[in-house]
Amino acid sequence: MSAPSGFDYRERGDGTVVITHRGRAAATLRGGRAARFLAEADVGDPQLVMARWTGAYKFGNERAARNHPRNQGR
Repeated sequence: MSAPSGFDYRERGDGTVVITHRGRAAATLRGGRAARFLAEADVGDPQLVMARWTGAYKFGNERAARNHPRNQGR
């Protein structure tokens, strides 16, 4: 699995953090959640942190697994 890419974030003047993925808004964080995100992004790999906070780390083989014959009876 490759590392996440295409994420960016912008902190607004009111403390709100907007996370974008490939130019489209993926998450908006306010208050304590925004502060926790900024602290975590400063310490870790920002791309991985943003992927985890937006839930985008799940991208991969879900679509292929959904279409697999053994999963068609559900």
